[in-house]
Amino acid sequence: MNAQVWHGHVITKAAVLIGCTALVLGLTGTGAQAGPRDLGRQVLGSGDGWGSEGAGTTGGSAADAEHVYTVTTWAEFKAALKAGGDAPKIIKVKGMIDAVSQGCEAFVTDGYDLQQYLKDYDPAVYGNDKVAMGPQEDARVASAAKQDTEIKANIPSNTTIVGVGKNSGILGGSIQIKGVSNVILRNLTIEAPLDCFPKWDPTDDNKTGNWNSEYDTVVVYGTDHVWLDHNTFTDGRYPDSERPVYFGKVFQQHDGLTDIVRGSNYVTVSWNRYENHDKNMLIGNGDGLATTDGGKLKVTMHHNRFEGILQRSPRVRFGQVDVYNNHYVVTEEQKDDYYIFGVGISSQLHASDNSISLPAGASVGKVLKKWNESPLTAENNYVNGKLTDLIAVHNAEIPAETLQSGAGWKPTLRTKVDNPKALPGILDRCAGAGRLH
Repeated sequence: MNAQVWHGHVITKAAVLIGCTALVLGLTGTGAQAGPRDLGRQVLGSGDGWGSEGAGTTGGSAADAEHVYTVTTWAEFKAALKAGGDAPKIIKVKGMIDAVSQGCEAFVTDGYDLQQYLKDYDPAVYGNDKVAMGPQEDARVASAAKQDTEIKANIPSNTTIVGVGKNSGILGGSIQIKGVSNVILRNLTIEAPLDCFPKWDPTDDNKTGNWNSEYDTVVVYGTDHVWLDHNTFTDGRYPDSERPVYFGKVFQQHDGLTDIVRGSNYVTVSWNRYENHDKNMLIGNGDGLATTDGGKLKVTMHHNRFEGILQRSPRVRFGQVDVYNNHYVVTEEQKDDYYIFGVGISSQLHASDNSISLPAGASVGKVLKKWNESPLTAENNYVNGKLTDLIAVHNAEIPAETLQSGAGWKPTLRTKVDNPKALPGILDRCAGAGRLH
């Protein structure tokens, strides 16, 4: 049996294959606090990112036997969420449960017809000077409202939701962690919801029009103490590359994968996989929200693997956001139109010790994107295995967007920081759903 050295520990190949859990919880010093093997009873470890601040994030770990549920359908899942109010609860998702099992047709109401919608709002007929109005737009709104009610699931405080085994999760549902506290999501494969009724806005994109969709996969809204760990977030069966094109624009049916907004605070996002999606993560969703977001939006992202993600990994407004030990893989198809770290108004982004893999010919300067004058820290990041000063390269390649160095704070809530050169191997094996046992 072959042995190898990772992070100063000698481990066997078999140990890695059987046990990313051993690697994650033991050797690297990250992940859940030592305790019960039942994933639903595990809590975020001490010092593991902003989610561990104060009393930490414990979810439903203290649930009594009456508040532990195993669900196999969307209806059972939503019923379990409602049961027992805010009492600690553990919901075990067994298998892949579908929030849209009957398809988009189940939500159509009031005469909505896509082909008629396309005829009514064709820019050649309708123009680009006013928003869409009329019977088909009214029918679209009514149909969208029906979908909204069905596919959104509201998560109460003090809840842990955990996938059972290697192949459990949610298809087409929108997880709403809204106005609550103390929530854990782990070991789930979550396929992004598909907006059945995107809105055409003729005036969008400098009056060339655009399709706009609803439904984030997971939205953390006005909530504190959240831990998202070992999940896989993906467009799954419905990649954007297969969406049709109408009026010269992609019929966009996806929104964000994990958005953290409206005064949310103390969130740790760890050991997840993000795959094949356009808009990944907003931390703060409006420049005019200083009253709500100022001093909040404190988020840690570590040991996540991103592949086929076009933008927002993350895009930050206001928050003190610590992004370390992640691996970003930009594909050949994306290299001309991508960015990873977005610098927005009053953001304090600290990005260090990450690994970035770019295809030949991709601009390294595009790793960073600037919207507002907000200094950031970007240290010890590696591009294609080479130590790279991301700010210096960005400023040289894109001088019209000159960035300043120095976020003005230093993260302290970190567990062991791994060598960025080791991240591709570690995260390929250990990030995402099905890697916890």
